[in-house]
Amino acid sequence: MAPRNDRNDRDERDDGFVDKLVHINRVAKVVKGGRRFGFAALVVVGDLKGRVGFGHGKAREVPEAIRKATEAAKRDMIFVPLRDARTLHHDTQGRHGAGRVVLRTAEAGTGIIAGGPMRAVFEAVGMHDVVAKSLGSSNPYNMVRATFDALKNQMHPKDVAARRGLKYSTLQARRRDVVGAGAEEA
Repeated sequence: MAPRNDRNDRDERDDGFVDKLVHINRVAKVVKGGRRFGFAALVVVGDLKGRVGFGHGKAREVPEAIRKATEAAKRDMIFVPLRDARTLHHDTQGRHGAGRVVLRTAEAGTGIIAGGPMRAVFEAVGMHDVVAKSLGSSNPYNMVRATFDALKNQMHPKDVAARRGLKYSTLQARRRDVVGAGAEEA
């Protein structure tokens, strides 16, 4: 594993995945001779093309906890459809426990406007423009899980057209009409 200078460093591997260390938690167990420390790591892994996953690993040493978390993240990945390979198709919300997040599409050049744990997820998925707000819990585990809940709700317009029994081109034409009407009003 490459040495890490900063917790937001990217670690590019030969398998094409980027892993982002989101949080490390140190826990202590009091025993007869003193304290025994353990570490828990939360890692987000993505391929920068729409696939992303997160994992949690525990061990006595930090590198081992990170390795376990990375393997867990690679085992459980989801695919997120992106519009123009840069943003979401539609606004969405997600929740986990007391954590709630709101994700909004953004114009080109906006960048990633989001808090730490959510930013790591968006960078790993390969998103360039998104506006996100975390409401409720600021616990990194809940924020990441709520973000994944919101991303799982993301639907590609082709799937929406198929569910409604419409042609994809018809749906896109309606979208252009709505977006064009909104621009004229402004």
